[in-house]
Amino acid sequence: MLIRSRTPVRIDFAGGWTDVALFAQDEPGAVINATINIYSYATVKKLPPKEIETNAYGYKHVESVEDRSIKIYSADFDIYQEADDIKQLEYDGNIDLAKAALRRTNIDYGVEIITRSNAPAGSGLGTSASMGVALVGVLNALNNASCLPHELAEQASAIERYELNILGGKQDHYASAIGGFNFMEFFGEDVKVFGLPISRNTLLELEKNLVLCYTGKSRLSGNIHQNVVDAFLSGDPETISALKNLKQITRDMKNVLLKGDLSEFARLMSENWENQKRLHSSVTNAQIDELFDIANRNGALGGKACGAGGGGCLIFYCESNKEHLVRKKLEEYGLKVIDFDFTTEGISIWHPEVEKSIIG
Repeated sequence: MLIRSRTPVRIDFAGGWTDVALFAQDEPGAVINATINIYSYATVKKLPPKEIETNAYGYKHVESVEDRSIKIYSADFDIYQEADDIKQLEYDGNIDLAKAALRRTNIDYGVEIITRSNAPAGSGLGTSASMGVALVGVLNALNNASCLPHELAEQASAIERYELNILGGKQDHYASAIGGFNFMEFFGEDVKVFGLPISRNTLLELEKNLVLCYTGKSRLSGNIHQNVVDAFLSGDPETISALKNLKQITRDMKNVLLKGDLSEFARLMSENWENQKRLHSSVTNAQIDELFDIANRNGALGGKACGAGGGGCLIFYCESNKEHLVRKKLEEYGLKVIDFDFTTEGISIWHPEVEKSIIG
């Protein structure tokens, strides 16, 4: 049996960090994000029985036995790992997300897995969460388990937080599972998702005037998360104030988007970025600051770093008919501009034609 899944990544426009349960205990966190047509893919195949030579019953013959081996290939990093049994898989920094998904979904038979993402590594677009949702979705389907999108989001989040001890919130997982342009609220561990009924004209203007670029430098979001958590737990007033502001900015942005006021949307993105930087010094660096200066001088009305910051992707909203100037200047600086459209679709799971093998 062969099954595939596809999940979109997201752009977070406001409120990132406030989706972390620790930061949403006393007052709700809030995030606005939107999924885009850049995807993570996972393909899984249950291994058929294998034939072995045996001397059972006193004579040599070929016998069919269950194949319990695990074969995992990451096309993005060209990494392949194999084990005779799932119990032999060890977390070693290579393909750990797939290993954890296998364990958490109680796979007790042999499988082949291949993963691939269209997003650059460390992009800040929620790629890890997107891949996690793709994996739990396809593995649940292989187990004939029917799950709702929010259940897949929770499973994928639990894998990162409890199996792999990765700090982070839940906005990325819910975005990839559900899809669309959403306003999300976080009440500790509980999540509420509301699709934003943004007008078609506003969405088209956003797609035209937004510029998404990749700095070429991935960042370890877990390290940045730890820095911010430590600052929060120590009672740092700058961090606590910034988190509170981020929540309010998100609620303001929701109202602005519903009205279609994109100039104010751009201003709020920049205000979000200023508060994001107040969380900890590792959120930005001299190169990122210079890129914002270049974009602003050439027509950007507002912008922010995607995800945790510290590198990865930056998103800018540009003055009408000046987005091409911003793109040009950023490309001259050596950045990769990423074209995208918004998508309303979350996880997709399907059965393609059967193949002999999905790896190699």
